Amino acid sequence: QVQLVESGGGLVQAGGFLTLSCAASGRAASSYAMGWFRQGAGKEREFVAGIGWTGGMTYYTDSVKGRFTISRDNAKNTVFLQMNSLKPEDTAVYYCAADRYQFQYKVPTIRDRFGSWGQGTQVTVSS
Repeated sequence: QVQLVESGGGLVQAGGFLTLSCAASGRAASSYAMGWFRQGAGKEREFVAGIGWTGGMTYYTDSVKGRFTISRDNAKNTVFLQMNSLKPEDTAVYYCAADRYQFQYKVPTIRDRFGSWGQGTQVTVSS
């Protein structure tokens, strides 16, 4: 099992930027595809972005394409989510998650495919 700890959330004005980090620990932590999800108040948790275990493949939900960038540093067991041009509708708790399976090049997007989750970090975008 992989342990995940997110950081980097906060309050930002619309149009601003934030970078979230997800530190992974545990056996072979860098061998898992990773994803970022978010959950707004009263909403379902939704997929935001994902990255294959080597970092060669990424995938984004349509609403963040061109604004968010996911990346990873396997030497440091850390995944990042760079968020630019933030909008009030991006306000949510953001969660980092690790794939259930190792060494997957494709990016999983289904919530049930992820077996390990962080505690979440709040992102609030004011208008």
